[in-house]
Amino acid sequence: MAHAAAMGSLAIQSCPNSERSSSLLLHGKANPVLRLRQAAAGGGLRRTVNRRPSFSTRASAPTTKESVLKDFRERKALKIISGLQNFDKDKVASVVIAAEKGGATHVDIACEEELVKFALGLTSLPICVSSVDPLAFLSAVEAGAQMVEIGNYDSFYEMGIKFSSEQVLKLARDTKRILPSITLSVTVPHMLSLPDQVKLAELLEQEGVDIIQTEGGKYSSPSKPGILGLIEKATPTLAAAYSISRAVKIPVMCSSGLSAVTAPMALTAGAAGVGVGSAVNKLNDVVAMIAEVKTIAESLGLPTSSVSQRALK
Repeated sequence: MAHAAAMGSLAIQSCPNSERSSSLLLHGKANPVLRLRQAAAGGGLRRTVNRRPSFSTRASAPTTKESVLKDFRERKALKIISGLQNFDKDKVASVVIAAEKGGATHVDIACEEELVKFALGLTSLPICVSSVDPLAFLSAVEAGAQMVEIGNYDSFYEMGIKFSSEQVLKLARDTKRILPSITLSVTVPHMLSLPDQVKLAELLEQEGVDIIQTEGGKYSSPSKPGILGLIEKATPTLAAAYSISRAVKIPVMCSSGLSAVTAPMALTAGAAGVGVGSAVNKLNDVVAMIAEVKTIAESLGLPTSSVSQRALK
């Protein structure tokens, strides 16, 4: 396969103490991207629609890079993330609708052509697709995605795989070569030391990357409950946003482990926007998702409109 050939030369490092890591090294034989796709094909990830929330939607989305970056330049971007492995159209629909109705500025979905086409029928927000396979971006962009994200590494961490600075740089260069005009965001792995995260961000800026995204909250373990715990959980990604935003001129998006409590702190730390995933996509009810997005948007000072009862029917 073309994707496997493209990724085969990428030597992913195994995480310490992982018994499965050796079988996941990319030496042209094993590929974590293909492993995810095989899981999907085997039924681990649903790709069919059994029902769709009947919300009123818009389908005319911005297409220019400036329109995609506008909210970042104004330091008010809010990206809602459905998840790199989330191919369930019902769940993606709920997240996309929540982003649209709750006042977000962008939505991030898994990198799949049909999923992009589906999402375009639900929202006018710029659609970002996430992957670690540069060739996979091609069909998604052709389908209408306006932004691509190298990142959302959580699924790979869970398989015992981490990404080095060199590997992330290679992915960025390959993506820029394949899609030179697309808005490109790259996540800096939180498993790197903070000085190495800053250095990688500087190198990515030199490569022409448009946005740097930070991460870290998912794997921090708060020792306190309540608000103290929320702040503690967000500390790694806030620290990265603070340090990286002072080292680069391009926008920094603070993501991972954020909530309505900590999202405003990200802007204060220097971020141009925030990315929110599990605080929204782990909820089971679309109305609750909309309410959560709205709460986060209001915490950032973004304009939101009340969700009418008619829209929720």
